[in-house]
Amino acid sequence: MRNPTALLAAVGLAALLIGCSKPASQTETAEAPEASEATEVQEVGEEDKLKMLASLPAPYNAADMENGKRKFALCRSCHTVAEGGPNMTGPNLYGIFGHKAGAHEGYAYSEALKAAGYVWDGANLDQWIADPKSMLPGNKMTFMGVKDAKDRTDIIAYLMVETGAAKSESD
Repeated sequence: MRNPTALLAAVGLAALLIGCSKPASQTETAEAPEASEATEVQEVGEEDKLKMLASLPAPYNAADMENGKRKFALCRSCHTVAEGGPNMTGPNLYGIFGHKAGAHEGYAYSEALKAAGYVWDGANLDQWIADPKSMLPGNKMTFMGVKDAKDRTDIIAYLMVETGAAKSESD
């Protein structure tokens, strides 16, 4: 005969999982009203992302977005890319392109980066991703860099699409 406690736990877990798989409108929880009050983030579809990619300047318009997304995983432990996303060990990167380095509000940059004086664009970001310590001695980023030029191009194109640069260029 089976252990009744284990059987009850399994049934409870199954019920919880079934409840979690239902759309919010079909589940009754105390949090449902709060969830409906939250600001909705409009998800950009893959087709739209491909259009944004095609609108980028060369060489980014021919980049491999999936590879860029995979390679950006190296950066995700320190950076977010969502609009309004939090700063982490590194700053949120949404809106980075066209903005002065070391100027994202609410992030404590190194003195070296605050004094760098350049604006983030594809070329500067390419150098930065390749080897941040060589590009700007004295910065606090501990990342060792991405050595493969194609991977860097793919990461930059991914960032251009995900951080709003492609939207503002295509608007």
